[in-house]
Amino acid sequence: MPIEISIYLKLSVLLFALASGLTYLLVPLNIRLSKKLGLLDHPHIRGIHHNAVPLAGGLALAFPILLIQIGMTLFYKDYSTQLAFLTLAGLCILTLGFFDDKKGFTARYKLIFQIIIVLMLFFAGFRIDILTNPLGDSLNLGILSLPLTLIWFLLIINAFNLIDGLDGLASGIALQVALVLFIVGLLNRNLVLSLLSVILAGSCGAFLRFNFYPARIFLGDTGSMFIGLEIASISVLGSAQFKGITAMTLLIPISVAILPLTDTFMAIIRRLKQRKHIFQGDKEHIHHKLLHLGLSQKTIALISYFITFLFGLVALGFSLASKKILFLLLVFMLIILISAVLILFKKEFRK
Repeated sequence: MPIEISIYLKLSVLLFALASGLTYLLVPLNIRLSKKLGLLDHPHIRGIHHNAVPLAGGLALAFPILLIQIGMTLFYKDYSTQLAFLTLAGLCILTLGFFDDKKGFTARYKLIFQIIIVLMLFFAGFRIDILTNPLGDSLNLGILSLPLTLIWFLLIINAFNLIDGLDGLASGIALQVALVLFIVGLLNRNLVLSLLSVILAGSCGAFLRFNFYPARIFLGDTGSMFIGLEIASISVLGSAQFKGITAMTLLIPISVAILPLTDTFMAIIRRLKQRKHIFQGDKEHIHHKLLHLGLSQKTIALISYFITFLFGLVALGFSLASKKILFLLLVFMLIILISAVLILFKKEFRK
């Protein structure tokens, strides 16, 4: 094993342990704080739980990540600007999520604040400059970079926000996405990508201990939007940082995060057909449909993890094997997934 990889692994293990250890210690404090501040998710018409559960668990998940990112700005001077802005953006969206959990914002105001945060990151270098055709040459986006970057961030942020309706679902899928991005960074000798991903994985893994069914605390918008922002940011940090994988970097998170993205697209189509606001909540998500079929929360979470794992293997393959073959395999698997989802929603789409 080359010494560089050995050093990467040791440092990664250390930061994974640090992030997971801090999160594990902070979650019980977060539970008590949420109860004291009245940050509780009481049973309601769109919920599936029967008891009040503490919200804003994203605080315990996010603070270790932000703390370590601050430390990284001191050691990695070449990336200090990007890391500083990523930390600032993380604090902003964490604050937005906290007050949304506390007071409740309208979808319009949340979207406006999300756009402002994404624009800040875009001008700090978090942007999609190249769009890859796995079957041919890459496309330089030019002026289309800004709108595509904006769409990408908003999709990922809100996709994780939307699937956070079942115990352990968002945090468990985020753990797998982060691990895939970590391995991709490791294989391509990109230390910053590896470390950012492994820190996120460490915090999500520790939080999942308290968030899996029966959940003792929920991520809330505080945590789900923060996770989405981190994953979107890691994915598009830029070609200067991630030489050799930038061309495929969007296909990798798209592949492994296919379940929340599919659920998001289905929700948008469903609400447009029903002439509802696309951010209006409902109980028609994939996990709700599976609950209606009689599956337990644990079973649905484990099925979701397994689907994410399969697509994660395809995502990893983009760094290891023929991209054309893997892209065709990805399309085939996506057709199967969408077909299954359409069957699940068949009554609704016949209307």
